[in-house]
Amino acid sequence: MDTPNTGQSVKILTTTGKGNFIEGDYVLPPLGEYDIRVRSIFTGICRSDIDMMNGKFPLLPIQMHGHEGLGEVVERGSKVKDYDCKIGEYVATRGEPAYADYYNCKPMTWVKVPEADPKYIIEPVACAVNIEKFCYNDLIAKQKNGNERMLIIGSGFLAKVFFQCMQTWPFEIEVWGNSNKNFYGDCLVSEPNGAYDIVVDLKDTPQILDVQLNDMPLIILGSQKLFPMSTDLSNWLWKSATIKMPSPRADSFLPSMEKAVELIKTGKLTLDNVWTNCYSRTNNWQDAFTDAVKRTSKYSRGYISWD
Repeated sequence: MDTPNTGQSVKILTTTGKGNFIEGDYVLPPLGEYDIRVRSIFTGICRSDIDMMNGKFPLLPIQMHGHEGLGEVVERGSKVKDYDCKIGEYVATRGEPAYADYYNCKPMTWVKVPEADPKYIIEPVACAVNIEKFCYNDLIAKQKNGNERMLIIGSGFLAKVFFQCMQTWPFEIEVWGNSNKNFYGDCLVSEPNGAYDIVVDLKDTPQILDVQLNDMPLIILGSQKLFPMSTDLSNWLWKSATIKMPSPRADSFLPSMEKAVELIKTGKLTLDNVWTNCYSRTNNWQDAFTDAVKRTSKYSRGYISWD
């Protein structure tokens, strides 16, 4: 279709939280002077989208459906310059709604990428990179004090990216999980082993409450829990814990997106066997959501491709 104008309706994949995604209509809002408009090329299927679909995550407004985007710039606000981006260039976005055929992006929510390749669906990668950037000063303090035992809870996608980011640090890292054994090798453990100085929680379970901590630990919470956790926090209080909660809403996220692009472009970050399942926006986009629920052994992450 021709590039739509402000006020024009485009198609969007959306959910009402009743177990499925459907095709609906989305009216493009006015383009701000610093905004860009993109045509969707790829959009990743996030676990939070699936939880929202199944009623386990709060139902967001339609303009917030889909946030792992990669698209082509088709229009720019009046104050967007050529050095920011040009018409026809590709950008990775964390702005919504990336499930729409076209959508607007605010400043600080997108970065240029060199090509339209699923490895440049940057938002989920940046979530892992952002853990390091958001907690950088705290990690430095632990390094200087010789507090080097780190436990990563979870062994999936986020853990794989964050684990790679940590390879230049001197920490002794263990990964508590049961997947990607060949990737982690001896670092993968079936249960915690002793006490830790740093705990990075990337699971939606309450496992972190079972972890022993050294004094003055750094606790990094990187995943929302599907169910409330019951604790009086006494253990963390008496250990004088520092608790950090990295988020895409933090100021460190745009630099994290930029760093993620550079790491991928230079081959310093391996994303082999990550984007395993591609679905056509025209023919089988419904399968993208049903397969994300089933998550067979050959499924890592799925994305929709606009043909």
